[in-house]
Amino acid sequence: MSIDLATAGGVTLALAPELVLTAWCLIVMLAIAWRHEGEADQRLAAWLSLLGLASTALAVAWLWVGEARPAGLAGAMALDPFRYLSALVFLGGAALTVLLSLGYLGRERIRAPEYYLLILLATLGMLFMGGGADLVVIFLGLELMSVPVYVLAGVNRRSVVGAEAALKYFLLGAFASGFLLYGIALVYGATGTTNLALIGAQASGFGLATNPMALIGLALLLVGFGFKVAAVPFHMWTPDVYDGAPTPITGFMAAAVKAAGFAALVRMLLQAFGGAPAWHEAVWWLAAVTMVAGNLMALAQRALKRLLAYSSIAHAGYLLVAVTSGNEEGAAAFLFYALAYTLMTVGAFAVLAAAGRDGERDVLVEDLNGLASRRPWIAAGMTVFLLSLLGFPGTAGFIGKWYILSSAVEAHQYLLAVVLVLASVISAGFYLPPIMAMYMQPEPSPEAHRGTVLAGAPRLVVALVAAALLVLGVWPNLALDAARDGGAGLRTAVTYTLAR
Repeated sequence: MSIDLATAGGVTLALAPELVLTAWCLIVMLAIAWRHEGEADQRLAAWLSLLGLASTALAVAWLWVGEARPAGLAGAMALDPFRYLSALVFLGGAALTVLLSLGYLGRERIRAPEYYLLILLATLGMLFMGGGADLVVIFLGLELMSVPVYVLAGVNRRSVVGAEAALKYFLLGAFASGFLLYGIALVYGATGTTNLALIGAQASGFGLATNPMALIGLALLLVGFGFKVAAVPFHMWTPDVYDGAPTPITGFMAAAVKAAGFAALVRMLLQAFGGAPAWHEAVWWLAAVTMVAGNLMALAQRALKRLLAYSSIAHAGYLLVAVTSGNEEGAAAFLFYALAYTLMTVGAFAVLAAAGRDGERDVLVEDLNGLASRRPWIAAGMTVFLLSLLGFPGTAGFIGKWYILSSAVEAHQYLLAVVLVLASVISAGFYLPPIMAMYMQPEPSPEAHRGTVLAGAPRLVVALVAAALLVLGVWPNLALDAARDGGAGLRTAVTYTLAR
């Protein structure tokens, strides 16, 4: 299906998922204004949000199945499989977060029906980030995603720690946005355009790689995205923000928000600066330092929530290895690992939410002692999530890391591949102790895990996510084929539009 983006009808078709989600945002907003008193009203907003996310996923699938492509140069939004697959990852992460929040908000006495509207608005920003074919669109999507997440981090107005997390996230996020905006301005000054394909044509054909203004702009863009994806040394906000936010939102930030930042980064580097090798060395060092530092810092953590926060920094390093490859294989590896990482991260935070109260900040690794004897199915789910995060064979995490290693080797990044393997070995030092505590330590008291309960939607989330990780670990073919299709779509889109 060829879509003419020079017509209003063509633009409407190209923006179908975003328009559908925008309409549902308005519906949820009206529902909140109409009913906003009790927990039942919050549940109404949650179910409407799930309907909106499902409808948007159908619109994405319609474009993907119809093989929608631009009839000319993609101006604002791309029409390629990379956009579609990344959008489904974002929508899936948002849907899982909504399901986890159904019982959590009532239990924690958080009365905020706008909570679900903010998740939808953040997801809408992610769609623009993953599909933006222009630096300005990517920036607008980034801000549309970030502002609701700032609010969600501090949505529990009774929590001082949550307020501190929101303020810290807002200040450092605004700081990072300044870097991004200044970088976009310099790139525009050097090229006269913010369209990714046109920048890419100049970078490969007119020696843009030696243009100082363009290189400084690219460096500022990397700094801005480094903050957004929590790469070392731009990670300092991550542990405190993740620790202070409500646990479902922490999972949302660690999974979907991080995936959106990486999707925009991959598209920008491969489409706009693929012909400028100057960024490879910088991203190489970012990946290596992030993997090593993230895992070493996680080793020192006893609080489970902060452990998972530092773990997310290490996984940002793994994803940066895929970015460093700078090829279609790297883009495909990112897509598959983003899917797997979203599932295992949301699942781990779902179990954490069941194991604690009042933000789960005080849940230590030792608090899981004997969980398997009292709650065997919850312990089994947590084991699957931790082993997948470790990259244990038979899980989706193993397939994802193997795919990233393959892309690094194909790009002759042998040393970086070795660093990834060594960093994964280090991570066993903090992923295995919780499993040992659940299965090899006795319960501290008969009442220790009586309150650790998964019921309703959270139980469904944990069961489905654990099953999906195991299925993708032994039968990943369909997901791998979709990821390869998405990775190839980046290069195909550039070739096609420039040929026109």
